[in-house]
Amino acid sequence: MRPATPTPRGLGITAGLESHLVRDLAVRCEQLGYHSLWSNDEPAAPGLETLAHLAAATARIELGVGVLPVDRYQPVEIASEIERLGIDPARLWIGIGSGRVRPQIDVLRRAVAELRAHLPPETRIVIAAMRPRLCRLGGALADGVLLNWMLPDQLAEARRWVLEGADEAGRAAPIVASYVRVAVSSGSPQRLRDEERRYRTIDDNHRKHFAAMNVPLGSVGVAASTRPRVCEGLARYESALDLVIVRVLADADATSLTAVAGAAAP
Repeated sequence: MRPATPTPRGLGITAGLESHLVRDLAVRCEQLGYHSLWSNDEPAAPGLETLAHLAAATARIELGVGVLPVDRYQPVEIASEIERLGIDPARLWIGIGSGRVRPQIDVLRRAVAELRAHLPPETRIVIAAMRPRLCRLGGALADGVLLNWMLPDQLAEARRWVLEGADEAGRAAPIVASYVRVAVSSGSPQRLRDEERRYRTIDDNHRKHFAAMNVPLGSVGVAASTRPRVCEGLARYESALDLVIVRVLADADATSLTAVAGAAAP
């Protein structure tokens, strides 16, 4: 049975935002009571660099990168970069994905083992997953599983796969988290549709994933103009997760970013 305590919320941003925007937003999110701050990773905008700005502006909030693809990052390089940037490993959640490397299971199993060998023991390792085998692998090996682009019923099913993997491995279940896209403005439905449209064709895995969902464009996430409506939308996702990560859809300016952070705050 799920605990009655509120589901924690994290906030996720796009890597490469200007450092002053990142730091100001981090300070505000720590004040608002967010559980964690997350950055994605882009080829031209390293997620760990953005995480370092988040870390420098805050004292307690946890920090995650979701995710570093192992076709671009070797585990030893990840460990070296964390040390170079001076990020406290006790606050870290390091998310990894298979990228374009196959077979996914073997690649990620090796990557987790190598990260365990190179990182301080307090660093949490997260596996990105969308399908049953990767969810079960995350349950068996990782400290967290990061889901993405799923509706609440799908999240609940994916969480069951994670729990099955943990049970089979004889270990406690990891944290199950997911990005949930959130747009807040009069034009928020269109912003969500635009973001979803981009991901629907970003690669073959996403094409298959969205085809299987068979839902109208703009169905996955929350688009609203008021805080009560945002919280109402997020509540549908919270029931299936241990951690909801509000993935900000907004213009890259302080007013727009803070508006989403405030509307979706815990």
